[in-house]
Amino acid sequence: MVTGSFAGPHGESGVTWGVRTPDLLSLVLMTLGAAALVPRRRAPLTVLALTGALSLVESVTGDPRAPVAMAAVIALYTVASTTDRPTALRAGLLTMTVLTGAAMLAGPLPWYAQENLALLAWTGIGATAGDAVRSRRAFVQAIRERAERAERTREEEARRRVAEERLRIARDLHDVVAHHIALVNVQAGVAAHVMERRPDQAKEALAHVREASRSALDELRATVGLLRQSGDPEAPTEPAPGLERLDELTGTFRSAGLHVQVLRTDPDITLPAAVDLAAYRVIQEALTNVQKHAGTAAKAEVSVVRVGPRVEISVLDDGAAQDGGPAPVPGTQRGGGHGLLGMRERVTALGGTLTTGPRYGGGFRVHAILPVTTRTAAPGEPGETA
Repeated sequence: MVTGSFAGPHGESGVTWGVRTPDLLSLVLMTLGAAALVPRRRAPLTVLALTGALSLVESVTGDPRAPVAMAAVIALYTVASTTDRPTALRAGLLTMTVLTGAAMLAGPLPWYAQENLALLAWTGIGATAGDAVRSRRAFVQAIRERAERAERTREEEARRRVAEERLRIARDLHDVVAHHIALVNVQAGVAAHVMERRPDQAKEALAHVREASRSALDELRATVGLLRQSGDPEAPTEPAPGLERLDELTGTFRSAGLHVQVLRTDPDITLPAAVDLAAYRVIQEALTNVQKHAGTAAKAEVSVVRVGPRVEISVLDDGAAQDGGPAPVPGTQRGGGHGLLGMRERVTALGGTLTTGPRYGGGFRVHAILPVTTRTAAPGEPGETA
């Protein structure tokens, strides 16, 4: 501003230096205008009002008018770059109208002088440049926020998938370990009981122990193999168990001494893989609970019935006690472990329902209804009954 106050615009080369010197009032106004710009980022509108007032005084009294007005131009740029577009538009129009109008109507130069036009142009440039910078900053910020939001969404989705896979593997491990270890426990007890009197039967029981432990190891290897990386060698290729292995499953319980009767209305029924696995695990866990809580003296009934678009699975037992002990009290719940919870989670995840509870007169009942067409139950949707 001080440098511009020594230049004259009417020389032969366009600008002549040293043809004039600023008076004391102009120097004071320029100093105040420059000092007012210091807090422009903290109070842009206040600074604009102050520099606009100083520029207005210079436009009416000084010669020339332009240098002090540059402080108002910078303040107007700050307002446009730090506020919203409507505010910038109103401030820009007001500043241009007041300063240019005052210079044209009350200034010492003719209204059509180029200094007055330059004042109009500079105030318009300040407002336009500030608005462009604000728009650019908003655009960059929106891109940054969108990228951060997408990153958070990917991380949340990854955590959700990891949690779901961890829960699924936990259910599989529970089902495998509970089933086979229960069989090993029963057969080992039989072997210990008849080892001296009936060695042949003890040998047979130990063979069942070996078979059950080998099956447990195979299923554990297949389940834990899901945690391998895609490039790891010898990845498990054994398919997940389903109802086609129901006879094999019930045979292991029969070999352990449990009386199991199976009823299937459609032995050749083909189910989706998820439904087939869930049905197998429900029957496996229910029979394991029968053996654990009711003993091998109990009788269990397994039924698999196709009803329209659903498959109904029932596992019943008569609640007989083991070794002639007292029968379980009606109403006793078999919910001390994670077996019933795991069954419920499997069935609910497929959009089915599960009902468990004691039977009248003794025993326990597990009843699952699975849809043939699988879907995931929505949050808050009723998908199970206790």
